[in-house]
Amino acid sequence: MALFLLMVMLTACAAAPQDLSGKMFTFPQETNSAHVRLTTSRQVLRAVTVCLRAFTDLRRDHSLFSLATPAFDNELLIFNGVSNNKYAYWIRNKNADFIGQDYKVNTWQSICSTWDSVSGLGQLWLDGKPSSRKFINSGSNISGPIIIVLGQDQDTHGGGFDINQSFVGMISDVHLWDHILSPCEIQNYMHHLNFAPGNVLNWRALEFQTTGRVLIEDKQEIKTCY
Repeated sequence: MALFLLMVMLTACAAAPQDLSGKMFTFPQETNSAHVRLTTSRQVLRAVTVCLRAFTDLRRDHSLFSLATPAFDNELLIFNGVSNNKYAYWIRNKNADFIGQDYKVNTWQSICSTWDSVSGLGQLWLDGKPSSRKFINSGSNISGPIIIVLGQDQDTHGGGFDINQSFVGMISDVHLWDHILSPCEIQNYMHHLNFAPGNVLNWRALEFQTTGRVLIEDKQEIKTCY
C-alpha cells in the first residue's frame, strides 16, 4: 500500500487542459526518470515552431525539448550542448549545430526553433536573436505516434533517459505551432507581448503528465520589492 501511494504521489496527470499562465515546471535535481509528458492530438506536422523559456545553472549538456516517434528518437530535439558551446537542433535523427548563441546561467532565456519539411531549413532564436538558417532534413513530415517530453532526452520512444542529459532548473511558457512564425511573431513571444498561442501545444491550455520530482510553481520574476 505504501508503494502504491508513493507512485500516485510521484505521477500526476492533468485530466483536462490547464491554464499554466504565471506558472513554471521546476526540475530540482538530476535524475534519469523525472519528466513532464505533454499531450497533443496532432500526429502529423509539416512545419513547426517551438518556443519555451528556461532557467538553469547547468554547465553540462542537457535536453530542452524532446519529441520522439517509434521511427526516430530524435524526431525533434532541442539540445543545449554546453560543453561544446553550441545548440543542436535535431529533426528526424539528423541535426544542425548552432554556434555563438549567448547561453547564460541563472537567468530566464527565451528559445524558439523553426523548421519546415519542404526546404528542410531550421533556425534557432535565443532571446530575440536569430541564428543562421541551416539545412537539417527535408522531404518528410514529422509523423506520430508522437511523445513529447520536458526534462529528459528520449533515446527510445518515451524512455531511454540519461541522467547526464537531464534538465535541472525551471521551464515555462511552452508553445508549439504547426507552421513557422514570422520574425515579428517570435519577437512578440520573446518580449512577452501579445501573440497567438500554439495550436499544437498551448501553455494556457496544456494537457500534461508529470512523473517523479517535478513541481508546478508560481513563476519567479525578478521585480522591485519596495
